Amino acid sequence: MKLPAAFYQRPDPVQIARELLGKHVFSCLDGQLTGGRIVETEAYSHLGDQSMELHLKRRGTHGHALREIGGRAYLYQVYQRHTLFNISTNAADKTDTVLIRAIEPLVGVELMLERRGLTEAAPKLTAGPGVLTQALGLTPALTGTDLQGDTLWIEDHGEEVPEQQVRRSARVGLAYAGTEAANLPWRFRIINNKWTSPAK
Repeated sequence: MKLPAAFYQRPDPVQIARELLGKHVFSCLDGQLTGGRIVETEAYSHLGDQSMELHLKRRGTHGHALREIGGRAYLYQVYQRHTLFNISTNAADKTDTVLIRAIEPLVGVELMLERRGLTEAAPKLTAGPGVLTQALGLTPALTGTDLQGDTLWIEDHGEEVPEQQVRRSARVGLAYAGTEAANLPWRFRIINNKWTSPAK
């Protein structure tokens, strides 16, 4: 069952990031289905989060999908190479988001391997925000996609990940935003899962 729009439109991106663990994300491009279980996320907020303020300044008008009502894909490129898959949350013009950092590949693995130029399903297939988008075939052209559609969506398969299986820590690569933003414990990972990204 697809997560309803109301799931994403709640006001707390940290809660949403935590609850996305164990959900399943899918893409269907040119009739080809790929997907997997979400095992790592990060939350970003328009309130008290300097990293989001700086991000919006850098992205300018390209961050329009962040200003849409919760439940839209926000895809943008970093280092002119990697695409990052974020989900807008909260109400329109409340620039909160959740970054999907890693998934456990489950559906269309052969196609994922082909897209990544790999021969075996090792963690480097989808364990990281820049590689999971490549495996799922996601590009910035899909930014703004409604997650209620049939191109990109997230499903609830009834799994509830207990707290003892979740590691909460600081987000990755935010030193530029200052100590307070860099140390916010808004990164969530399923413990002892080989598909979480290698960054500590």
